[in-house]
Amino acid sequence: MKTRKGARAGQYLALLAYLVFLAFPFLWLISTAFKPARELASLHPTWIPRSPTLANFRQAFDEQPLLHAALNSLLAALGAAVVAVLIATPMAYVMARHRTPLAKAATGWVVVSQAFPFVLVIIPLFLVLKNLRLIDSLLGLIMVYVVWALPFALWMLVGYVRAVPAELEEAAAVDGAGRARTLLSVTAPLLAPGIVATALFAFISAWNEFFFALVLLKAPEKQTLPVVLTHFIGAEGVADLGPLAAAATLATLPSLVVFAIIQKRITGGMLAGAVKS
Repeated sequence: MKTRKGARAGQYLALLAYLVFLAFPFLWLISTAFKPARELASLHPTWIPRSPTLANFRQAFDEQPLLHAALNSLLAALGAAVVAVLIATPMAYVMARHRTPLAKAATGWVVVSQAFPFVLVIIPLFLVLKNLRLIDSLLGLIMVYVVWALPFALWMLVGYVRAVPAELEEAAAVDGAGRARTLLSVTAPLLAPGIVATALFAFISAWNEFFFALVLLKAPEKQTLPVVLTHFIGAEGVADLGPLAAAATLATLPSLVVFAIIQKRITGGMLAGAVKS
């Protein structure tokens, strides 16, 4: 019993250490965002600002079009998340329910595609978008985000579909429900948490993505928020630390808000619709 309690205490300590490790950069970022210039230059930094100020936020908004860049990021992230889920959901259902050689080959493609670095595909991707006249276009960027998020989204949804017992669909068919009715009334409610989790992954990936946006978007009015954040770094590589931290804090908040809103749907309702009424 003592050994079991000691092991449980060790697990909690390890989890606490991991949470502190994850939270440290964000907490330090918030602290830096509210520090005046003289505290940022101090040789003895503190966790809590001695003289908190909003000057960094005002300066950040004055120097760069953060709201417009955030709107561009939002459009790109939402578009990529919605389209990726709409494409991946029926594909995942077919791959999970019909385990043919073609489905196995598609699964292998999903795994292999994640091994390719961005640099390998950026030149052919740039040429393709140039021929389609989609360079410097949010639509072109959304297409890139969809293609890049689709393999992992498909892999996630295949796992969720396989977790739904096929016997439930068979029981619905025995009760006289057609294929469409079965998918909408039985399968869809059970897949909802997985679909939401997949959409969240696609949204956050697109919201935080930097490399593709940097290469494909040149006009200042089309640039996304991660690209605009680099404008706080001068030509000599010296960062305007206070405004940069303030802008980065604002750029981080949407991902946290989205996760806080839908996290109940991710963890709850896994058995919704499994009981016949």
